[in-house]
Amino acid sequence: MAAKYALIMAGGVGSRFWPMSTASYPKQFHDFLGAGRSLLQQTFDRMAAFIAPENILILTNERYASLVLEQLPAVTQDQLVLEPCMRNTAPCILYAAMKIAKKDPEAQLLVAPSDHWIEDQTAFAADVEKCFKASETPGLLCTLGITPSFPNTGFGYIETGVSDSGAVSPDGLLKVVQFREKPDYKTAQSFIAAGNFSWNAGIFIWSVPTILNAFEEFEPELFDLFKLGEAYYNTAREVDFITKQYPLAANISIDYAILERASDIYMCPASFDWNDLGTWGALYEKLPKDASQNAVAHTQLLASNARGNMVMAPAHKKVVIEGLEDFIVVDQEGILMIYPRAKEQDIKVLVAQVKDTFGPEYT
Repeated sequence: MAAKYALIMAGGVGSRFWPMSTASYPKQFHDFLGAGRSLLQQTFDRMAAFIAPENILILTNERYASLVLEQLPAVTQDQLVLEPCMRNTAPCILYAAMKIAKKDPEAQLLVAPSDHWIEDQTAFAADVEKCFKASETPGLLCTLGITPSFPNTGFGYIETGVSDSGAVSPDGLLKVVQFREKPDYKTAQSFIAAGNFSWNAGIFIWSVPTILNAFEEFEPELFDLFKLGEAYYNTAREVDFITKQYPLAANISIDYAILERASDIYMCPASFDWNDLGTWGALYEKLPKDASQNAVAHTQLLASNARGNMVMAPAHKKVVIEGLEDFIVVDQEGILMIYPRAKEQDIKVLVAQVKDTFGPEYT
């Protein structure tokens, strides 16, 4: 039986969670939900329940290596897949797959983000195991799809349908027709009405030989670039090779590079509750609310005539608000942000303005 591996994607900055998430301390290293464990730590725990801890790799930017090792003492330096620069998801997944292939050519691989909220970890493991079994078939790629609860325009979608003539669908999995980009609201409504669309959670399962063959077929230049380092992977010379070659990689997502072009892809409908915790609004939805629908994290709140606010501040501070409705209030290390919840998608733009006005140390 092929060994199982996991790749936790922990290299993003999470700028939509500014000012809590910054370039020097991104959101995956924070405990947003008051669980006593950061999002990264919770993700590692989730994987380690059914994958050997030594087979869990952490993909991150080289500047966060010490943070990862500090938060995950069970992880060794050899388990880090370090990017010298950001090049989207396809190059780093290819890099990790080649590292694993050097050690274990027939391995199976789970790829998942580090910052998702999943409460039912048993159901998650069962769904992944179902995909691991399916991915034993050569050439077959698997993904998990989330049943949409509303027409969200912030997610990509997975369209599923009846299997092609002659194709055998693995038990409980649906044949993917195509991956769809983030839609406008009207298109998202049509997806929900159609009933055969799921949110793309960015969780993938495949065998290492299958994903390497897919890269060789669909992205031969990228494949050849990383193939040059085959002799260096998992050796002392790997860092020098990656430092020189990684910046030459195309800036391309795994969706564009492989998933939108491959034909033998199956989706497992997720049987667990899921939240990508991508915005303050997503966090607001997961936190308990007071009688006025204010969500509070870490701090204590005294609110008067205030409703629907998302409030976060250090535990040693108290927050007093009057007359605010549907705002995000965040006090974090030299920055106080009071911003309408309805404009949360503009926070990325706001971060650029803060950088220009106050300096990069605040972003």
